[in-house]
Amino acid sequence: MRRLRIACGLALAASLGGCAVIPGFGPPPIDAYELGSPRVESGRRLARTQILVAEPGALKVFDGENIVVRTQNGAVQFLSGARWADNLPKLVQAKLSTAFQSTDALGGVGTPGDGLAIDYQIIPEIRAFEIRVDGNQTAFVEIYVRVLNDRTGVVRASHTFVAGAPVSGSGNNAYFRALDDAFQIAAADIVSWSLDRL
Repeated sequence: MRRLRIACGLALAASLGGCAVIPGFGPPPIDAYELGSPRVESGRRLARTQILVAEPGALKVFDGENIVVRTQNGAVQFLSGARWADNLPKLVQAKLSTAFQSTDALGGVGTPGDGLAIDYQIIPEIRAFEIRVDGNQTAFVEIYVRVLNDRTGVVRASHTFVAGAPVSGSGNNAYFRALDDAFQIAAADIVSWSLDRL
């Protein structure tokens, strides 16, 4: 009788352990999204110039993997069932770096730790990266950028880049597409503007 109880207990434990893979059981899946990187055409050739793209600064609400939704009354919520594929500032840094590389205008493009002899730093700051729900649903991206002469420590130029894109459709994929569209616009403008100031 005791053996029978043990066997039943083990069978029950095994069946519960398998619940996570049975539809309808366990936590809901979370979709991870990664930003794209625009390809920017440039007429400039700066073959002797090397730049470093710094990791952007950001308020805590944007410094993580949560996708931010700002409601009509200004409250901040996080998109349910979705997140960024990495910390958002790291994603923005990686995609801006790729966008600069795509121009083929520079002698080198790197991030901290790459060991390049840097001429300029591109220093972004994420001020907004969110879906705004205020009657309409719009993706809104605001990134402030400084171009720093790495040899003198002097800021050569600074500018705030703002881009928006309407949410078309419904669901998490629609929100992501709008945010990605807005980022593509801002990133392309950042790259073009920065190259003109080196």
